[in-house]
Amino acid sequence: MSSENPTGHIIQSLAVNAAIAAAKTVAAVITGSGAMLAESLHSFADCGNQLLLLMGVHKARKPADAQHPLGYGRDLYFWSFMVALLLFTGGGVFSIYEGIHKFREPEPVGPILVAVIILALSIALEGWSCWSNIVELNKRRGAIPFFQYLRETKDSDLVVIFGENAAAVLGLALAMGAVLMAKETGDGRWDAVGSLAIGVVLVGVALFLAKEIKSLLLGEAADPVTEKSVREIVAADPNVERLLRMMSIQQGPGEVVVALKLKFKSGLTTGGELCKVINDLEARIEAQHPEVKWTFVEPDVTD
Repeated sequence: MSSENPTGHIIQSLAVNAAIAAAKTVAAVITGSGAMLAESLHSFADCGNQLLLLMGVHKARKPADAQHPLGYGRDLYFWSFMVALLLFTGGGVFSIYEGIHKFREPEPVGPILVAVIILALSIALEGWSCWSNIVELNKRRGAIPFFQYLRETKDSDLVVIFGENAAAVLGLALAMGAVLMAKETGDGRWDAVGSLAIGVVLVGVALFLAKEIKSLLLGEAADPVTEKSVREIVAADPNVERLLRMMSIQQGPGEVVVALKLKFKSGLTTGGELCKVINDLEARIEAQHPEVKWTFVEPDVTD
């Protein structure tokens, strides 16, 4: 997460969604549109999700203690997973249910001018928020392809917010099309189709997020770039004969554990010399990689 303002992108999305949710609710009441109702509930669910992420960021900052000696970094992954579940049930499943209900019992939509204006403004606001997420993702991903970075990044909060905002923009476009088609044709089933499509989008995004965050919860390895750099630091150490084994675990956003089993060269005659060599190596690793919070080195002669 950004060290300057690790919650800025969450707060921005929360403010946008709170305003949009209220406006969509007004439009849903005026038009009686199921697609608009689905979008209203989607925005309210997003607000709840962003509050959960803020709580997750706060809890992840708790210092390590005797019960959790590696800290609470994974707390954010848990709350990010909860957001994916709520997006699936509170947004996707309900929208699909509403779409099926409206398709079976179609109703004509009412005046749509207010709904169209609100949808257009919502698309502009959500698009701005989504673009801000993309700019931040581009800063962090470097040369890594965009969608590959989404799968590999350890910043679950940023990926969740981007997923929500991208789904919101697509959902709003679908709602706009559904309302216009329902009004133009006089067939309320178009409104139902819009609600169904929004539900499918939300379920798809939720499943993607759940899959990626589950991997982090289970204990995913650190970024390959970090692992490669640590191996190079070890290889450059004149006192190390061979790297026998290396293990890394992403303990939270910006928090990595590295464990090394090393064969040291002969000539280190005392335990004090070996300890100094190990301490110097750990210091070099952590100086070049501030995200490596814990480094454990085990001297050995065989794997």
